[in-house]
Amino acid sequence: MRTEEVEKYFGNLERSVQGALEVAKKARKLGFDPELEPEIPLTRDFAERVERLLGLPGLAEEIRQLERDRSREELALTVAARMASRDLELDEQAVAERALRVALAIITEAVPGAAVLEGITKVEVRRNPNGTRYLSLHFASPIRAAGGTAAALTILVGDVIRRKLHLDRFLPSEEEIERYVEEAELYAELEHLQFTPSPEDIRLAVRNLPVEVTGEPTNKEAVVTAHRNLPRVGHNFVRGGAILALVEGVLQKAPKLLKYVEKLELDGWDWLHKVAEKLQVAERDQTEEGEEEEGEEEEGEEEEGEERYLKEVIGGRPVFCHPHARGGFRLRYGRARNTGYATVGMHPATMYILEEFPAVGTQLKTEFPGKAATVAPVDSIEGPTLKLKNGSVVRVNSVEQARALKGEVEEILFLGDLLVSFGEFLENNHPLLPPAWCEEWWAKEVRSILAPQELGKIEPYLNPPFPPPPPELAVELSEKHGIPLHPFYTYDFEAVTGKQLCELADWLETG
Repeated sequence: MRTEEVEKYFGNLERSVQGALEVAKKARKLGFDPELEPEIPLTRDFAERVERLLGLPGLAEEIRQLERDRSREELALTVAARMASRDLELDEQAVAERALRVALAIITEAVPGAAVLEGITKVEVRRNPNGTRYLSLHFASPIRAAGGTAAALTILVGDVIRRKLHLDRFLPSEEEIERYVEEAELYAELEHLQFTPSPEDIRLAVRNLPVEVTGEPTNKEAVVTAHRNLPRVGHNFVRGGAILALVEGVLQKAPKLLKYVEKLELDGWDWLHKVAEKLQVAERDQTEEGEEEEGEEEEGEEEEGEERYLKEVIGGRPVFCHPHARGGFRLRYGRARNTGYATVGMHPATMYILEEFPAVGTQLKTEFPGKAATVAPVDSIEGPTLKLKNGSVVRVNSVEQARALKGEVEEILFLGDLLVSFGEFLENNHPLLPPAWCEEWWAKEVRSILAPQELGKIEPYLNPPFPPPPPELAVELSEKHGIPLHPFYTYDFEAVTGKQLCELADWLETG
């Protein structure tokens, strides 16, 4: 519930914006601008934003009623299905286009207006060579602003609309399928693609998509050479919007798209399992390759997983760690008040030690669960471990300590934790990975083994901010109750060879 202070805050915001809008209106009436009124209307919530963007009176109230127990994606599919079923006064193409734009606006919360208004150029009902009718979705390059997930879900919505309008599936010819393969290769040469699928994956998708994904020419200089003059394509140029929707949408987001297909129990999308499995196998291969000992790798051999992860790095951008490299970021499940969707937590000392390059709000390309995330400082997770020029090794727990060590660092042995919420894995339909052994887990283990009356002197170490217990107490709990050793005293012995471990033992014994 909103407090009185919060209500006052929002009231002040609204009055200030209204005052600024009145000033803008007076200025526009002077006639020095192309329009006599401000083009951007004020809206109170996303439902009203969708209604005003598309100019459909009454839509906001319907969205508010349906959104109470639905996610954005489920809401988009529900509203689109309802519109396709009831707008009988319009022809099929108009019904389909209206429903599709509304769905895309809901998925994106009507924020990238260009994607909603210009990312979809038109929707048509066409005929297959056998005479059956199907739905054709025309995309343009502004669809990129919506993001891959939104583009993929738009195609899924197109299938739902197709079913409501009792249309058949799109039946591509072999030459049309190969045209997509050629266009994807051409587009990747001319523009940046975040994901490069194999020709086999493109063929699999085009053969099985129930609606046609096509569009307008993106670049008149990008001309296909092999598969030309196809009647249903209409031109010989690369269809950039269609390639983006297909490649960065359906294929790249196959695991996430599959989640909604299964929830809606839609048939005809089983082929997505093959694409999703290939993505997961590629990721698993990357993990296994990254965990191999350097001595076991052939000299000069470039790991396939590493190549996949780093091939899009732009010259001059820092690479903080390679996939699963020892000493890189450690996965820590959880969230802070300033982290959340596509925002991960990093210890502020780590941010400082990395020459302050990862500032608040910096975007990182991540290995998993999604393709990228922004950074926020969280000081309750583990910071970096450094080797100093004098040979000592220190854990850094504060920015003040990191500043004091500036100029004395010889090597970063461990970058620290990267705080990622469970919801990120759920949203991306990504399998959960083994987490870090951390203080919260240790506290849960202690409470699950010891009775409440046995906690006593241990209690202060079981609650935030989880200070480390004395080493004697940690060892006693492990030896007496079989509780794993506290993470503060669990060193990274996996990074040490057997020979080095023996040398360490000898040194500890003899000094």
